[in-house]
Amino acid sequence: MSARNSKANKAAARERLREEREREAKKAKVRRQVTVALSVVGVLALAGGISYAVVQMNKPSHWEAAMDAKDVRKPKNTSGPDGTTVVVGKASAKKTLEVYEDSRCPVCATFEQQVGKTVDEDVAAGKYKLRYIGATFLDGDNIAEEKVGSVGQGSKNALSALGAALDVSPEAFLAYKSALYSAEFHPEESEDAFAKDDYLLKAADSVPALKGNAAFRKNVEGGTFDAWALKMSAVFSKSDVQGTPTLKMDGKPVTGANGKNAPLTAEEFTTAIDKALKA
Repeated sequence: MSARNSKANKAAARERLREEREREAKKAKVRRQVTVALSVVGVLALAGGISYAVVQMNKPSHWEAAMDAKDVRKPKNTSGPDGTTVVVGKASAKKTLEVYEDSRCPVCATFEQQVGKTVDEDVAAGKYKLRYIGATFLDGDNIAEEKVGSVGQGSKNALSALGAALDVSPEAFLAYKSALYSAEFHPEESEDAFAKDDYLLKAADSVPALKGNAAFRKNVEGGTFDAWALKMSAVFSKSDVQGTPTLKMDGKPVTGANGKNAPLTAEEFTTAIDKALKA
């Protein structure tokens, strides 16, 4: 019995061992299948993530999309192709002073703070008309080559906001331009404060015609005149002007005593303007 029982026990043990090995083999096979499946899922997820990242990287930025916009909303009080001709002043004025400026330009801020009031008074008196040409090159843009730079967005955003002010009235435009260049609101060139709508609206609150103006706020926050701003910047990029501020009277340079740069004091400006008006 014991011997028989011993053989039977051995046979049973071998059978149990065989069954256990089969079960372990099946488990190992399932584990391998699960591992492979998870690896495939991981690879697909990684590939999907990379694909999504690539799509996002290649997706045009807001300003690139604005540059390609076919429907350009023009501010009121403009004329010419895409509304890029901005002339303020009395129709009876025979001469036109062209002013080329970039909103982030620190020298433009100096010019506006020192000479801006004189320009506004001359325009109001009918001494000459003012034509404004806005630039965005300090953002790293080269619109002539259809490239939007990566140095910032403040010049573009401020120019768009100036379009929103111009849509209100020429007077609001001049007052807002003065506010943006003021010692109170004009930031350092390295600080891209104008990229923020809230900052532009804060400066606008100093202009009575714009403070609490719902339409103006909507146009600034909604980027209504973003495409227009880039069209305006293209006018600057395609000109022969190399820097800002640059002044021209009927196409001829108006410079200070050094004969190269724009006059940066009211006295020097008046001397240069009187000379230009007689030419």
